[in-house]
Amino acid sequence: MTLNDDFHVFDTTLRDGAQREGINLTVADKLAIARHLDDFGVGFIEGGWPGANPRDTEFFARAASELALRNAQLVAFGATRRAGGSAADDAQLAALVASGAPVITLVAKAHDRHVELALRTTLDENLAMVADSVSHLRSLGRRVFIDCEHFFDGYQANRDYALAVVRTAHRAGAEVVVLCDTNGGMLPSGVRAVVADVLAETGARLGMHAQDDTGCAVANTLAAVEAGATHVQCTANGYGERVGNANLFPVTAALELKLDRRVLPAGALAEMTRISHAIAEVVNLTPSTHQPYVGVSAFAHKAGLHASAIKVDPDLYQHTDPSLVGNSMRMLVSDMAGRASVELKARELGYDLSGQRDAVGRVVATVKARENLGYTYEAADASFELLLRDEINAHRNRFFALESWRTISEQRADGSQVNEATVRLRAKDERIIATGEGNGPVNALDRALRTALEPFYPQLADLELVDYKVRILEGQHGTTSMTRVLVSTGDGKDEWSTVGVAENVIAASWQALEDAYTYGLIRAGLEPTQD
Repeated sequence: MTLNDDFHVFDTTLRDGAQREGINLTVADKLAIARHLDDFGVGFIEGGWPGANPRDTEFFARAASELALRNAQLVAFGATRRAGGSAADDAQLAALVASGAPVITLVAKAHDRHVELALRTTLDENLAMVADSVSHLRSLGRRVFIDCEHFFDGYQANRDYALAVVRTAHRAGAEVVVLCDTNGGMLPSGVRAVVADVLAETGARLGMHAQDDTGCAVANTLAAVEAGATHVQCTANGYGERVGNANLFPVTAALELKLDRRVLPAGALAEMTRISHAIAEVVNLTPSTHQPYVGVSAFAHKAGLHASAIKVDPDLYQHTDPSLVGNSMRMLVSDMAGRASVELKARELGYDLSGQRDAVGRVVATVKARENLGYTYEAADASFELLLRDEINAHRNRFFALESWRTISEQRADGSQVNEATVRLRAKDERIIATGEGNGPVNALDRALRTALEPFYPQLADLELVDYKVRILEGQHGTTSMTRVLVSTGDGKDEWSTVGVAENVIAASWQALEDAYTYGLIRAGLEPTQD
C-alpha cells in the first residue's frame, strides 16, 4: 500500500520526539511505536542514531528481524563526516551504513556562525563535509536526505551561504534537502517566503522540519507545503524537545482534508485517533484531551447555542466530520446546557427524549442546580445518565438503599494507621451490615460496600476502581470547603466516570461510588427496582 514518492510523510517520533522531557523509550517501546506509525501509513520512520548510543544501535538490529513494515521505510539519522577527515573513513557514517537502513538522514550546519563556533571549521570545509558525506552514502546505494539545521536563522544571517549548503547537498545526490526551523522562531508568512525563494534559487526538492516554540509548527509546515515543499517531518502528538515538533496528526489531516492531497494509504486517516492514543499509551503520557482532530474534546460541544444549531446540522459548528479521523462528536452537559444539549446528549447515550418536554425541562433544571453546587456532568457521563433515568421515570430506582455509613481512622503511636468502615443498607428486601478495612477511609468504605453487595450482585466483582480525583472547589476556603470527587470505574471492557460533591471528602466519595456501582450493574444487564 506504499504511496508513490511524490510526497513524503516523514516521522521522527523515535528520535526527535524521544527528546521530550518525560519520555524515555525502551527498544521494545520504539518497536511498538514503529508498528503503529507503519499502520498509519507514514512513508518514513526515523529510528534514531545508530552508533551514537547502544539503544538505537540495538533498535536497528532488532528491527531487521522484528519489524515487517508494509508502508514505511526505516531511516537512520546521523551527521556529516568530521572536519578534516574523509567520508570513507568516518566511523559514524560506517555505523549508519551498518544499521541496514535503506534511507539515511544527515544533519548539516546551514548557519555560518554554527559552522565557525560549534563545528570550529571553515565555511568551505563544511560544504566539503556535506558533499563528501552525501556522495559516499549514495555510492553505497543509500537514499540520502539532508537536514539543514538552523536553516531559517542561517538564511536571515547569511542568505548566500545557507543557499550554498542546499545547492551542495542537492548536487551531491541528496534526494531531499530539509529546511529546519531548529529554534522554532519562524511564522508562516516567513516560512512561505523563504521556501519559495530557496526552491527558485536551487531547484532542490525541499522538506520542512518545524519546532513549535511559537506555537506555529503545524502552520509553518503547511505554509512550506503551499510554497512547494514535498516532504514534511513530524512527530506523533507533537512530541519533541522543549515545547515539541510539528504534530503528525493535524499535519496529515490538514493535507488530506483541507489541501486535498492524498498522503496516506486509503482508510488510514480513520485510524488517526486510535493510533494517536495508542502511541501516547506506549510513551506513558496521558493523551491531550484538546489536541486537534484526535483529542476527546476536539468535537465536544458545551454551549447551549451550539447544541441548538448542531441539532439541526452538525456541520454548523464542526469544521469536518469527526468520523473521518476516527473520532466522534460529544455533547457536554453543564450549567450552560439548554434543551437541545440535553436532547442530543440523551440521544448519544441511547435515550430518545423527543416529545418528552417535561422530562427535558426537569433534567435541565436539575443539572443547572447541581452544577451550581459544584457537580460537573461533562466529566461524569455515568452520573448524568443515572440522573437522566431518574427524571425520565420521575423517581429514583436503585439496587440498594442506604441507611448509614461510618468510617474510623485510627493513628497509632508506632506510626501505623487503621482505617475501618461500616455500611448499613437494604438490598432485595434484606437489611445488611458490613465492615471493611483499607489503606484509607475511602478504600475501607469501598470494601465494606462490596462486602455488603457482592452476595446479592456478584457482577460487582468484575468492577475495578481505575482513577480517583479530589478537588477543593473554587471560591471555598479552609476545612469547611466543598469537595468534589470524580471516580473512574472499569469492568475490563469499558470505563465510566461518576461524581460526588459534599463538605466531607468521604461523603462525596460515597456518592461517586454509589453511582459507579449502580451504573456498573445496569451495564451488566440488571435493572434497579429499589426506591
